[in-house]
Amino acid sequence: MATRHFLTLLDLSPEELHYLIQRAITIKNRLRAQGPTYAPFSNRTLAMIFEKSSTRTRVSFETAMAHFGGHALFLSPRDTQLGRGEPIEDTARVLSEMVDIVMIRTFSHAGLETYAGASSVPVINALSDDYHPCQLLADVMTWTELRGSVRGRTAVWIGDGNNMCHSWINAARQFDFQLRVCCPEGYEPRQEILEAAGDRVTLLHDPAQAVVDADLVTTDVWASMGQEEEQARREADFTGFQVTEALLDSAKADALFLHCLPAHRGEEISETLLDDPRAVVWQEAGNRLHAQKALIEFLLLGRVDH
Repeated sequence: MATRHFLTLLDLSPEELHYLIQRAITIKNRLRAQGPTYAPFSNRTLAMIFEKSSTRTRVSFETAMAHFGGHALFLSPRDTQLGRGEPIEDTARVLSEMVDIVMIRTFSHAGLETYAGASSVPVINALSDDYHPCQLLADVMTWTELRGSVRGRTAVWIGDGNNMCHSWINAARQFDFQLRVCCPEGYEPRQEILEAAGDRVTLLHDPAQAVVDADLVTTDVWASMGQEEEQARREADFTGFQVTEALLDSAKADALFLHCLPAHRGEEISETLLDDPRAVVWQEAGNRLHAQKALIEFLLLGRVDH
């Protein structure tokens, strides 16, 4: 099989993404009970390159490899030649000779594309400044587990038009649901990403209007990694965009709330929202593990039918 990378949701077909979601659910419900008897990653190594800090990403990828019989290596710029100026392409070629798959959490999406272009082993985007596709696998998995097919349903993104928002837009295209993006003026997602989604995505600026009859509501922190110096200005600009229990009351009675975490209680969400039964963020976080097992399995082995 030719080397496949997963830099955005658009790197896989809608049909392949549907397979991944169903495979992740199977892995969670059936294969987890089998324990170490299923070890498809035996003698396989995942290199994990982190330029941004992480809790969920590192733990989920490292645990995924361990559960399925493989090994994960944690690499930071402080500990590798990347931090001393080695060209990205050279690092990619070297690691391709030594490991089976690479996961990168970084700032520059262009740099990630450069790395993948020189890599002969699969490369996974574990977050860049432009996209966070692995989180969307877990999000759509959670939505599917709890409510069935997401096709034709309506999700609402409230907050910054950031990397998470971009991946939600791509998800609307690939999984065929409607997305309402609701953000303050000046914080819209990139125009070309919006336009490519066509009529699946609607841009709004009023949260109360956006959530009416929605099936799912999601948000993210107002200042992402690298934007900490903008915190005070963003708090002012995002006034009125906090997701609260009262706001969710305007959505459908069985609406779900997702958040990629970490959450800043009292900012983008109310202090108590994560205690609301509509908030399924802990299940969502746990599903990172299962979705990424399915993704690594697919990139290394192709489709599996058990």
